[in-house]
Amino acid sequence: MAVGLNNDIVGDPTELTAFETSHVPGVLKLSQEMGWPYRSEDWEFAARVGEGLVLERSGEVIGSAMWWNYGQAYASAGMIIVTRSAQGGGNGSRLFNALLEATEGRNVLLNSTEDGLTLYRRRGFTVWGTVLQHQGQLNVPVPAKACADIRPATVSDLPALRAFDERATGMPRGPMVAALADVGDVVVIDRRGRVTGYAIARKFGRGYVVGPV
Repeated sequence: MAVGLNNDIVGDPTELTAFETSHVPGVLKLSQEMGWPYRSEDWEFAARVGEGLVLERSGEVIGSAMWWNYGQAYASAGMIIVTRSAQGGGNGSRLFNALLEATEGRNVLLNSTEDGLTLYRRRGFTVWGTVLQHQGQLNVPVPAKACADIRPATVSDLPALRAFDERATGMPRGPMVAALADVGDVVVIDRRGRVTGYAIARKFGRGYVVGPV
């Protein structure tokens, strides 16, 4: 990981370090404090396909930040959390500055809460759109309509999925698509042997998450 961790701040008891699996209990506690539904498995998956940093104070995790590189031009960032008792002291800035350094000039995309907007705007980020999260429980599952063009994906579809995803997003997200397909259920739209769409559903949080679509 190409990032310089400056831990030599006089009088500062916090330490910035690379994310390791041993940090999972600590970061899980952070997300639970925020009311986010991540499980240990969700943190472990995110770390397996990306990279991360944690901020520790006396051995306790007080902040986290993760990112996922897509080739040499793009990256996405997320799971950026600072425990409430440590907010307002520059810890969020320290984490995010280190994250930006680690992405090595890539164009970084992220989903921000309202609370995080100020931090990101100060570093040149602009609002691109709005993401709405919908959660619910289907008491009566809606029966799927039969469609000859939609079928379960197979291993042989993976190259087509990766290529289609890159055409749709403009980013080489192949490793991420492969990792999601490995843990989720995938269906494709197959038009005369050509994949023209796909969707992935996987276990996440208190239920399942659908996406990308």
